Amino acid sequence: MTKVENEGGFISHLVELRKRLIHSFIFLFIFFIVCYFFAEYLYGFLVEPYSKAVKNDVIERRLIFTALQETFLTYIKVSFFAAFFVTCPFILMQIWKFIAPGLYKHEKSAILPYLVLTPILFFLGGMLVYYLIMPLAIKFFLSFESTGMNTNLPIQLEAKVNEYLSLVMKLIFAFGLSFQLPVVLSLLARVGVVDSQFLKERRKYVVVIIFTAAAILTPPDPVTQIGLAIPLLILYELSIFSVNIIEKKTNNNA
Repeated sequence: MTKVENEGGFISHLVELRKRLIHSFIFLFIFFIVCYFFAEYLYGFLVEPYSKAVKNDVIERRLIFTALQETFLTYIKVSFFAAFFVTCPFILMQIWKFIAPGLYKHEKSAILPYLVLTPILFFLGGMLVYYLIMPLAIKFFLSFESTGMNTNLPIQLEAKVNEYLSLVMKLIFAFGLSFQLPVVLSLLARVGVVDSQFLKERRKYVVVIIFTAAAILTPPDPVTQIGLAIPLLILYELSIFSVNIIEKKTNNNA
């Protein structure tokens, strides 16, 4: 193959990549506009864990904002977050269409399950935050409120709209990203970087790394940290099991 043909092939790949990226951005922008029109409903959905956690309190709860533009910017963030969440499978499909022509049939069959599994695991991580971690964390934080009998003045929560929703979205993203652990380890096993024995021998180090990562990715409270660490430990053990299956298939095909 001549130098001119190589350059032509490289340019055609760049053109194809640019087209896929443009399609992804257009799709994301369209859904962002759609989500913005439903931003109030999305806000209501994300604030539901807080609402349910405090509905039986004797104190009348509310969310406040302290800057004129705060609620508007919060709706923008919520709309973009929801749009990205919805368009993630489409973006992954564009990535697949870009790399698929250069793959052999067995390579396609090996990678395709991971493209399907990635958004599913992200969604499961988000569900864990929404339905379990956030209600428990809210109850934990509210337990530090005071009626003022021992502190002269009551200590009560006046949660800000932006801070609360930023916390929820940060936790959903952190859990969703962390739940990609089996995908990452399985891909590393396929290319020969790790094996099941390697993962088993380093289990004690992984426990320390997981709890350290949970402390960094979550607020400084034991509820969310343990709530992230325990599922990750379970996913790590499942990763060892999946890597072991990959090794058996590889040995059988050898």
